[in-house]
Amino acid sequence: MQSGTSSFTEFLAAYNPEYLPGRRMAALGAPGGAVPLDVPHGTTIVALTFPGGVLMAGDRRATAGNMIAQRDIEKVFPADEYSVVGIAGTAGIAVEMVKLFQVELEHYEKIEGVELSLDGKANRLATMIRGNLGLAMQGLAVVPLFAGYDLETGESRIFSYDPVGGQYPEHGFHSVGSGSVFARGALKKLYRSDLDVRGAATAAIQALYDAADDDSATGGPDMTRRIYPVIAAVTEEGYRRLPEDEVSELVHEVVDARHRQPDGPQAPLR
Repeated sequence: MQSGTSSFTEFLAAYNPEYLPGRRMAALGAPGGAVPLDVPHGTTIVALTFPGGVLMAGDRRATAGNMIAQRDIEKVFPADEYSVVGIAGTAGIAVEMVKLFQVELEHYEKIEGVELSLDGKANRLATMIRGNLGLAMQGLAVVPLFAGYDLETGESRIFSYDPVGGQYPEHGFHSVGSGSVFARGALKKLYRSDLDVRGAATAAIQALYDAADDDSATGGPDMTRRIYPVIAAVTEEGYRRLPEDEVSELVHEVVDARHRQPDGPQAPLR
């Protein structure tokens, strides 16, 4: 292995493999491979495309068994300038994997002098998830959602994964996490291919609201503590996290409408 490899993960695996998230089985578990119960888990992530970009949003709750481990965890991160990744599953390992993925993409660009293609980024993340297979088989799975703007084609795309690293292109919208079934059901009603960023953000908030309504592991907007979903959009201009005041305004509009119609809108957003 040469130090000049374009894959930082491969370089790390050769020289310091103990720093890889998937190599921490011995540290996490007792002899015999047992792992501690009730480690924090994060849910739910939604993503949807709109003309000229893609938007991703995540709730803020992490749970450990039947307890709320954290109320304001962040689950949506920039992977690089033109892509975004959201995490579901074992929170600690997922956050480490995202940090390593960010370094992986930055390292590739520095070594090769060009940015990795969107398909290449998606493939690199799949490889990293497969490296966590040992822990996933013990219940410590990481299931990210990845999306980005393809500079070569001018299109935005979404990629989902399974715990063993299988990669699946999604069309229009997708959701992962324990509340994903309810969020995806909401997006089936609300998604339109011609939504703008504000409309896509509103649809994402509605979907997370529905997920929190039926899934105890998904946190709804906390109006008292002013804890709102993390929402980010990626366009040809790059990654942009929506400001908290903008998200707050959209959340209050959704919650006010839910006071009048608790089950939410029944038709595509106008």
